[in-house]
Amino acid sequence: MKVYATARTAFKALRRNPMRAMLTTLGIVIGVGAVIAMMEIGAGASAALKKTIASMGANVLVIRPGTASSGGISFGAGTTTTLTPADCQAILRECPSLRNAAPMVRARAQVVYGNRNWIPNTIYGTTPAYLDVQDWGSLAEGEPFSDRDVLNGNRVCILGQTLVRELFDDESPLGKNIRIKNISFRVVGVLSAKGANMMGFDQDDVILAPWTTIKYRVSGTSLATTNQSPAATDSVNTLSNLYPTEQLALYPEQSNVQQADNPMPVRFANIDQIMAAANSSAEISPAIEEIGAVLRERHRLRAGEPDDFNIRDMAELTNTLSTTTRLMTNLLLAVAMISLLVGGVGIMNIMLVSVTERTREIGLRMAVGARGRDILRQFLVEAVVLCLTGGAMGIVLGHGGSLLVQLLLKWPVETSPAAIAAAVLVSAGVGIIFGFYPAWKASRLDPIEALRYE
Repeated sequence: MKVYATARTAFKALRRNPMRAMLTTLGIVIGVGAVIAMMEIGAGASAALKKTIASMGANVLVIRPGTASSGGISFGAGTTTTLTPADCQAILRECPSLRNAAPMVRARAQVVYGNRNWIPNTIYGTTPAYLDVQDWGSLAEGEPFSDRDVLNGNRVCILGQTLVRELFDDESPLGKNIRIKNISFRVVGVLSAKGANMMGFDQDDVILAPWTTIKYRVSGTSLATTNQSPAATDSVNTLSNLYPTEQLALYPEQSNVQQADNPMPVRFANIDQIMAAANSSAEISPAIEEIGAVLRERHRLRAGEPDDFNIRDMAELTNTLSTTTRLMTNLLLAVAMISLLVGGVGIMNIMLVSVTERTREIGLRMAVGARGRDILRQFLVEAVVLCLTGGAMGIVLGHGGSLLVQLLLKWPVETSPAAIAAAVLVSAGVGIIFGFYPAWKASRLDPIEALRYE
């Protein structure tokens, strides 16, 4: 009953000056609204960052050959030929922390369809496991090539959305044949759109094909030693050699046209890299240790010898971007908390004014039996009610502001129930902290002096 009576008295006191009470809560409204808006925008940015990282393969490990050197001169990463498809099968078989792994052979060449041509960012020779490693999900059209296609070196491929747009317009590419270095490939599927990654590279500007086909028919040699320029060496134009001066060989060699139509595959067993996916982010470190142990054993490296391979993960990049996003969110949150501090000071100021105005009322209540703690409780309730009212209005304002930002600026926004609960608690805390001194001052008044106050 005492609590109910105290709350009713506090509400009556606040209703005497509604305009002053509204202006007093304005600082809390702005502060809480800013906190809610910043938290929701920050949560949306974090969610968008996680989605982007997941699209690139947050748990992906890239295993590349080591660095070759001669005479003290290093030729750069990936210049040795130490990785083989058997290595990929071994780490997938012997590393329990891995979900899947795929061998990779890279190439870059002009792709031709009809009277159109395009040079994609990358042509990947791989296996069907690549789609699972990259979390690509289902295809937009068609189906992926099979392990049998990889085993037989079939000339089939999957196109990214950029290739479909540049070569086919609105036409479906399924079943059509494209040419890569005069090798015909049948399109069996179309990848779903992924867009640009966080580095700005178009992930849809890609072709996937069996690695055996790319290795033995298109590339024909290691990526480290081949010329990746789109300028063709498979030209069949013989006009520049109208008058040959060299002696004729005893056995005539193949013409340029015959060589282009029937390339002799050069079968090297090495691959350019292996992409492996850990079961989860927590298992990335164990996966790196397991892969290192398996490859060192397979490559017969003695203790103390350096690795002839490199393992890279996205943990460092992910942590850097997450730390940056968290730092910016905390910075904006700190700025918003300043508004709450200003609102709390405003409440303290108004409550001190209220104590001064109601000195005779306080003295009269004490004279008829009210004790100091009753006066303290009454003014604390008034301060908390002001702050909670401002907090509720601030939650509505902040959520509406974040939705407006999403609508107008197209920024990602995510509602945060934790931020709303925190805003309520912070509002109540501000009311108690900044309202305590005026309430304590009121409870310490001398009844006789208060009744004499003019």
